[in-house]
Amino acid sequence: MADLDMPRSPEEERLTFGEVTIVVRMSSEASGGTLTILEEIPPLVDTPLHVHSKEDEVFHILEGEHVVQRGDEEFRLGPGDTIFLPRGVPHAQRRVQEGVGRHLVICTPGGFEGFFRDLAAAEQRGTLGPDAYAAASERFGLTWL
Repeated sequence: MADLDMPRSPEEERLTFGEVTIVVRMSSEASGGTLTILEEIPPLVDTPLHVHSKEDEVFHILEGEHVVQRGDEEFRLGPGDTIFLPRGVPHAQRRVQEGVGRHLVICTPGGFEGFFRDLAAAEQRGTLGPDAYAAASERFGLTWL
């Protein structure tokens, strides 16, 4: 098979802060700014209600059962299920069994991995806390509800 000139992440990037570890499966840089693909790995933390102003998201469930809120609707999703979360629409996700379940998050356009890079850098500096979350949220157009 011919080697296609397609974007690919050259190596896995792990971003850890607090109890969260995010693996960047495809960075914005590797996709030419088109998209970012992220995976949260154990230990797992649920995501409270928030809204993005800059990117759309797609959640693709790999393991476990998840409840995803999109606007006023809730969806119970399992392995293989996928849901679109458009920018500007509040959403949240939680695992049915606490701490169990993985999903990929595809963001378009790319760049949202920078939010997690900022938090991982704050963790390394010893400054992870409400101010670091607020600064990263403002920088990346994320509003917590």
